[in-house]
Amino acid sequence: MPSPTTEPADSRRVSLVTLGCARNEVDSEELAGRLAAGGWELSADPEDSDVVVVNTCGFVESAKKDSVDTLLAAADTGRKVVAVGCMAERYGTELADSLPEADAVLGFDHYAELSDRLDDVVAGRALASHTPSDRRKLLPISPVRRPAASTAVEVPGHAQHGWGPRVLRTRLDDTPVAALKIASGCDRRCSFCAIPSFRGSFVSRTPEEILAEARWLAEHGVKELFLVSENSTSYGKDFGRDGTRALERLLPELAGVEGIERVRVSYLQPAETRPQLVQAIAGTPGVADYFDLSFQHSSEQVLRRMRRFGSTDSFLALTGQIRELAPEAGIRTNVIVGFPGETEQDLAELERFLTGARLDAVGVFGYSDEDGTEAETFEGKLDPAEVAERVARISALVEELTAQRAEDRIGTFVDVLVEQTGSEEDDPVGRAAHQAPEVDGECVLLDASGLAVGELVRCEVVDSAGVDLIVRPLRDADR
Repeated sequence: MPSPTTEPADSRRVSLVTLGCARNEVDSEELAGRLAAGGWELSADPEDSDVVVVNTCGFVESAKKDSVDTLLAAADTGRKVVAVGCMAERYGTELADSLPEADAVLGFDHYAELSDRLDDVVAGRALASHTPSDRRKLLPISPVRRPAASTAVEVPGHAQHGWGPRVLRTRLDDTPVAALKIASGCDRRCSFCAIPSFRGSFVSRTPEEILAEARWLAEHGVKELFLVSENSTSYGKDFGRDGTRALERLLPELAGVEGIERVRVSYLQPAETRPQLVQAIAGTPGVADYFDLSFQHSSEQVLRRMRRFGSTDSFLALTGQIRELAPEAGIRTNVIVGFPGETEQDLAELERFLTGARLDAVGVFGYSDEDGTEAETFEGKLDPAEVAERVARISALVEELTAQRAEDRIGTFVDVLVEQTGSEEDDPVGRAAHQAPEVDGECVLLDASGLAVGELVRCEVVDSAGVDLIVRPLRDADR
């Protein structure tokens, strides 16, 4: 690994463009840290750079299209273009052959020496494109053997190995919320998902690394930590017996970091969500009452074909447990409709769950085949027109139910993290504890002049608009 103090004499400029999820945002800031350590100057303007690095997303078809469109737009600037990220890792040479506009397609194993690889690109030296492989095979099958072995495998977001106390990350924006990766990879074998094959087996980061990065983020103005991974409920399982309740122990430590106002956990698997974890999230001061649960469906028959566990009744029991401990908690999920073999009865079962669960936000996705997944081989595929009709049906129900849930909050009080201060034309905007960045709606603050980005403001909910809340800050005496 190159020394973090090495800085070539000639300054080079690079622009990073990030697509996809919050995990990719963390990876981009890690890459930015690597490139800054290698002497590259970061630029927000692709046209003012020597190289544009596009951190691609390769999860679903629409994301792949966005990635290709972004790479083509970057090439239109006349600058050198390098593809990294999930789509580059997943398709490698195939992507390079179909997209000659990209000067290089690099996988995760290029990240440690990305500075040198960009030098090669600028100099016109040809680079062999990444050759994809199943990254699950790079680490031992036994989780407890992985921490030692992972130091020799490139795992995005785990760059702390070999850098000592220094945090290898450079912030690419000045927002008061930042994603913080607690683990990478996934050991689940959901029949519709290809992520484990290109993200690899599950590996936790150590609490010491996570806390060091949390303190670094706080020093750089972050007020809310958004804990991300492919499966946060598995955190610590590779630590052995000491890891059984690792996340429950980590949360109060993160909430206690000076300068951090709120900690939010994401990507929880319902079948792995233990009562102790629910209690820790609901009962730890400074941790948002927020549960991002990956239900995907609620029909037992569909879940089994998805290689998942649960049912409408077990999921309703879980949401009931959460509401009992934290009545105002936010619960969000994603669901897939039109899965191979899904019947009208299955869809009605999903509707029963959604109606009973009173969720705050729901992403609705229509099933489509993903390369290399088990579900791609299943019989019972639905006609695309039927899938679209079911998406519309569930989406309409979700829109009604989540709007009702927002209406139920009128008259309650929420703590809003201010993210935009507003202008003469627009009111300030922020998010309450039940609202994650970008996906769960926002709070519009009325009569709220003089606020600063990053302030946590106690507000009364006075109205709603869909999933968004209209709030008014309390006077000092009322707070």
